[in-house]
Amino acid sequence: MLRPRIIPCLLVHKGGLVKTIGFNKSRYIGDPINAVRIFNEKEVDELILLDIDATVNCSEPDYRMISNIAAECRMPLCYGGGIKTPEQAKKIISLGVEKIAISSAAIEHPDLITMISNEIGNQSVAIALDVKRKLIGNDYELLTHNGKKKTNLNLFNFIEKNAKIGFGEIIINSIDRDGKMDGFDLFLARKLKNTFNTPITIIGGAGSLQDIENLILKCGIIGASAGSLFVFKGALKAVLINYPSVSQRTEIFEKIKFNS
Repeated sequence: MLRPRIIPCLLVHKGGLVKTIGFNKSRYIGDPINAVRIFNEKEVDELILLDIDATVNCSEPDYRMISNIAAECRMPLCYGGGIKTPEQAKKIISLGVEKIAISSAAIEHPDLITMISNEIGNQSVAIALDVKRKLIGNDYELLTHNGKKKTNLNLFNFIEKNAKIGFGEIIINSIDRDGKMDGFDLFLARKLKNTFNTPITIIGGAGSLQDIENLILKCGIIGASAGSLFVFKGALKAVLINYPSVSQRTEIFEKIKFNS
């Protein structure tokens, strides 16, 4: 089993760091650079940075912002938002980003993933899929454009159909769980792990370290990502950048070794 990663996920809106609930109700958190500097001090495993404006506004990735954040980052950085061509992906990697995440473009033009993977290697390419559970049954639908645009595509059918297009990781962002801090969708996580061999990262729902532990231990997911958990503190959700201590992470990883 690959070593699990505990990954803060930062959302950028109009140049600032925000947190959403259900992909709506965005709350300003602060400056992304300041957050990255604090995460550096806490020696985080990896960082996901998502520009939630770029695709919706049909704009180019903000290369200056990406370059500034990559220059500060002392951990592996995954960037997503507005990537539509192999040339854009190559430029972002050249700025010091280790991995790029393709979302709506991967759904609209799956061949783009193959083209980008041929340029930068599939280990540097993830597909980031925003999903919502249907009201009836256990199916999950893919949505794009910050959850505003329906695709009528089934999550599992899409991944299975496009399993060989070249992505090295699957990032699943749960719209239903986003910002609610009441736990990951473990049913979805187990089903994904039991169906696909590709490394998986789950975002959406983490409200405690126990939630992260459950995702990793009970579901075998190697990427546990969260936003609210790492930017809020206490019942009133005061803004405070935080991350598990080395001893807390070691305790989780030791349990994994014991149970594997």
